[in-house]
Amino acid sequence: MNQVFSLHRLAPCSTSLRLLLQGLLSSSLFFSANKRFSFLRFSLRARAMASHIVGYPRMGPKRELKFALESFWDGKNNAGELQKVAADLRSSIWKQMADAGIKHIPSNTFSYYDQVLDTTAMLGAVPPRYGWNGGEIGFDVYFSMARGNASVPAMEMTKWFDTNYHYIVPELGPDVKFSYASHKAVDEFKEAKALGVDTVPVLIGPVSYLLLSKPVKGVEKSFSLLSLIKKILPIYKEVVTELKASGATWIQFDEPTLVMDLDSHQLQAFTHAYSELESTLAGLHVLIETYFADVPASAYKTLTSLKGVDGYGFDLVRGPQTLDLIKGGFPSGKYLFAGVVDGRNIWANDLASSLNTLHTLESIVGKDRIVVSTSCSLLHTAVDLVNETKLDKEIKSWLAFAAQKVVEVNALAQALSGHKDEGFFSANAVAQASRKSSPRVTNEAVQKAAAALKGSDHRRPTDVSSRLVAQQKKLNLPILPTTTIGSFPQTLELRRTRREYKAKKISEEDYVKAIKEEINKVVKLQEELDIDVLVHGEPERNDMVEYFGEQLSGFAFTVNGWVQSYGSRCVKPPIIYGDVSRPKPMTVFWSSTAQSYTERPMKGMLTGPVTILNWSFVRNDQPRFETCYQIALAIKDEVEDLEKAGITVIQIDEAALREGLPLRKSEQAFYLNWAVHSFRITNTGIQDTTQIHTHMCYSNFNDIIHSIIDMDADVITIENSRSDEKLLSVFREGVKYGAGIGPGVYDIHSPRIPSSEEIADRINKMLAVLESDVLWVNPDCGLKTRKYAEVKPALSNMVVAAKLLRSQLASAK
Repeated sequence: MNQVFSLHRLAPCSTSLRLLLQGLLSSSLFFSANKRFSFLRFSLRARAMASHIVGYPRMGPKRELKFALESFWDGKNNAGELQKVAADLRSSIWKQMADAGIKHIPSNTFSYYDQVLDTTAMLGAVPPRYGWNGGEIGFDVYFSMARGNASVPAMEMTKWFDTNYHYIVPELGPDVKFSYASHKAVDEFKEAKALGVDTVPVLIGPVSYLLLSKPVKGVEKSFSLLSLIKKILPIYKEVVTELKASGATWIQFDEPTLVMDLDSHQLQAFTHAYSELESTLAGLHVLIETYFADVPASAYKTLTSLKGVDGYGFDLVRGPQTLDLIKGGFPSGKYLFAGVVDGRNIWANDLASSLNTLHTLESIVGKDRIVVSTSCSLLHTAVDLVNETKLDKEIKSWLAFAAQKVVEVNALAQALSGHKDEGFFSANAVAQASRKSSPRVTNEAVQKAAAALKGSDHRRPTDVSSRLVAQQKKLNLPILPTTTIGSFPQTLELRRTRREYKAKKISEEDYVKAIKEEINKVVKLQEELDIDVLVHGEPERNDMVEYFGEQLSGFAFTVNGWVQSYGSRCVKPPIIYGDVSRPKPMTVFWSSTAQSYTERPMKGMLTGPVTILNWSFVRNDQPRFETCYQIALAIKDEVEDLEKAGITVIQIDEAALREGLPLRKSEQAFYLNWAVHSFRITNTGIQDTTQIHTHMCYSNFNDIIHSIIDMDADVITIENSRSDEKLLSVFREGVKYGAGIGPGVYDIHSPRIPSSEEIADRINKMLAVLESDVLWVNPDCGLKTRKYAEVKPALSNMVVAAKLLRSQLASAK
């Protein structure tokens, strides 16, 4: 073997030491320039086997890209400095995979914001409002599309399939003039090649790109996005031609929409597109990658019949039924990229089980035609376990982050080729057995309580109309009441206070005093702005899920387990490893404190069970709904304690309810049933006069509106403005919504400050389809990522707009 010391000779070490060493070997810091250990790099290189990584996290092990982006946006560094950070990250990622023995290493999966936006830039599909006049698209236009600017709003952002990642939705119409306007894919391939790493350039496939787009405002309803295929294929041909000329031998097209329920017309678009590309692709090995679910039989047939395609990638973790299709027939001479290493969770792979699956597939497709792969891009998992020096050792032995998953892929590929490292596999088996038998995983009382929930519907005894009457008598709110979604800006000083308290650099007394002062400041600001229902601003919270997970049993936490949500925004999902319960109240003290500062209603702020579930790394040893019911019971205890403490408005955020919706329609009803049930469990025992709010953001809600109604919340606030008021269309189509509702009146993910006239115009559009006595006025989402210089004028304009409309409605009466 071309190595002095193989990565897989680490197996006889203790599990924790082995993981530590693996992490060091795969760490981007380990491979950075001029490090004293860099002399080891080539002697450690493992033999490249038939292995493949679909994609890799971009932010860096310590969120280097996040900080570089935000410094650039704030004018603290220049484009060259941002590009240098990005280039260093790309280099370390490519070298990490090469040194781990990965054969098919992806390029062009890095992005400064979003891979779909990168494709929009490649195709020159820039909406006219951004003033682009041709040429190579630079940062100014690119980030204006992503974030908006002082004069124009950003493009719509929505969830990437059923993940917590968000993509920028292309706006396309019949008049869009496509042109090759970003050479990023070719540039990054050349960049890797110059470093001595041959990569597989990755492009979002042309059909999925169109299916993930939306028609530009004002086009005829008869317009079909797929009619643009003939206009974008010439650009794809240019890109492929340049990649071939640069020395590419493989190319990967991500076509994840193939796992959706597609009709015959949509499937025909794939056949047409790849037939058109066939001659251009000649001389290249072509991989079509799918992920996130089973591929339906009709799509499998279409996929495996595409011209010019050499390999097919399948998610065999979330799509195990695809195995049956493969067993039923796989095209001779083609490559199967078997996604057996989970790209969306942090549990160590069960190597023995995966190897059995791979042997089964090998007997079908042939020994030299199977490639071991991740189930999807590792973008959706944390970066490197080596950075988790404070994590419980036993729990750490059960985990694998992106860097460790790269090692797992190669270990499986080595084993499949007859070079199985018995020590490595044995250590993995010990960790798997430890997790199954650990007493910290199971709480019998919690299991019984959750099981008892299944036989009941859990609804509040009175209907929402009656409750709203009782609540109005108690709250005495004006028409079009104003509120915010929960969080206020998290300043550097506030973050430092939390950090110092966690590090025990300040006392609990000083910490509580500082947080109380911040809450009082936020309350006074809202009173000055004349907002009707207040929030305490959540200064004590690091994250809306992590904060609760830290106070619930069955959760573990990382220090650097960050995952990109959108742009520079990262989240640090908790790890649910065992049964969940609430040892003591979590928010009552802070909510009661905030209420004592004002006579106005103060919302108690909670994260709902479905969102805690969907925004965590969830245990995979029991059904998700069982874990969700356990969380629901814990939140129910908190709701009842808030009510006892005199909090009369309680918001239970379910921002992620829609994102957990299965991609296949046949599975959606079951999910919605237990998800909605879980929400109702949280507030089933409270008084009619206690008003329950919920909040949802950045998803397509129209297709689940009846389930949203079935949640039986008194008031729902919901993202609306960034999606171009798409939500309102469902009410125009006749859906009746009797509860309170607050479609967002401005986009908080953009630094742009809307005028009061613009907000009033949005409220008028809402009043055209919603009754004034149920309509609330609020931003799209929480304000923690914004600055006070943006928040104060935006909220002031929102209140001015609401008062203007109240006056107009009163005059009309």
